[in-house]
Amino acid sequence: MNAHFSKDWVFGLVGAGGFGREVMPLALNSIAMKLGGKTDGRVCFIETSPQSALINGIPCISEDDFFALDSQRKSFNIAVADSAVRQSISERWIAQDVEPLSVRSMSAEVLDTNDLHPGAILCGFSSVTSNVRIGKFFHANMYSYVAHDCVVGDYVTFAPNVHCNGNVHIGDHAYVGTGAIIKQGSAEKPLWIGEGAVIGMGAVVYTDVPPFTTVIGNPARAFGN
Repeated sequence: MNAHFSKDWVFGLVGAGGFGREVMPLALNSIAMKLGGKTDGRVCFIETSPQSALINGIPCISEDDFFALDSQRKSFNIAVADSAVRQSISERWIAQDVEPLSVRSMSAEVLDTNDLHPGAILCGFSSVTSNVRIGKFFHANMYSYVAHDCVVGDYVTFAPNVHCNGNVHIGDHAYVGTGAIIKQGSAEKPLWIGEGAVIGMGAVVYTDVPPFTTVIGNPARAFGN
């Protein structure tokens, strides 16, 4: 490694693909705000086999090289779309005593009385309103929202412009495609999106979606029906 890294705190973003390159500026802004503008030597991309020492001007190193850094505090997040891979990476890194750090755009909104577990990525103009519970390593891409009284599981992914209205419960590892709309449930009968379900791009979901089912269209129906 040729890059010089801080001895007190360093942050690694796992994944330097398209989404990773979108998220890194958000991470830089978050860290700069915490440290009074100082980010030199404190951030890097992580790739399994780095093909370049720099990506968009940011050092890129391997996972093993990051673990070997002599820094008092190490933090990370994961810009990888595959939720199973995200879970595997998160468990491996936490076992190495690296702490998850949520990343939030300055234009994202998180309102009151919410419970967001570590590792979230909230992209530009995304929103979490009130009395929402969100699990580990949630991705909310730009212009997506989670409305009041929703419960979102671990490793859930929202593509851009997802509309998740109030009183919706979403299982672990669910994926919601670009522009999808999920109808509001009620306190007595929340609308359920099952574990591992996939909501297709532009789908309009009016009813519960079983686990590990892909739905598309308006109204959303199981793929192939």
